Amino acid sequence: MRKRIMPVLLLAALLAACAEERKDAGPAGGKQAENVWLSYGEGMELARNLGKPVVIDFYTSWCRWCKVMDEKTFSDPRVSSYLAEHFICIRLNAEGRTGALKWKDRVYTPAELTRAFQVQGYPSLAYIDDGGDLVLVDPGFKEPGPFMQVLEYVRSGCHEKGVTLDQYRRNGGRCG
Repeated sequence: MRKRIMPVLLLAALLAACAEERKDAGPAGGKQAENVWLSYGEGMELARNLGKPVVIDFYTSWCRWCKVMDEKTFSDPRVSSYLAEHFICIRLNAEGRTGALKWKDRVYTPAELTRAFQVQGYPSLAYIDDGGDLVLVDPGFKEPGPFMQVLEYVRSGCHEKGVTLDQYRRNGGRCG
């Protein structure tokens, strides 16, 4: 009898773990655009190894606009293609209480890292350049067009020349 119960319990635990992972796959419950959203640790390591900039999507499970951003912006073919080619994409549940996420020689839980990045609302997107420096944290839902402008700004390196995102937009997508 005992030998029969153990496999059943193991199967139940495995199914529960898979369901939990699926639930935390992102704001749309796992439906994702063509680009691959990575965990914080995997994404930051890959960005470091490839020398690519990073986009961190800070979301919560209850955030309606996080789901809209996933469905309208991240799934836009131009956006998903650009992200996949030029960025490492990380999705982070801003309310997570477990995990050890390293940023600038400190270790945080997801909720602590959210506060360290001064995220005030959801969705919020943090952009980290290819040198590992925070460029900006941009709160709120973004349509594909304005979102693409931010991605292009981060890739352009204009922030390294002291050009703000607003100046970049006013200059027609040029550093100045």
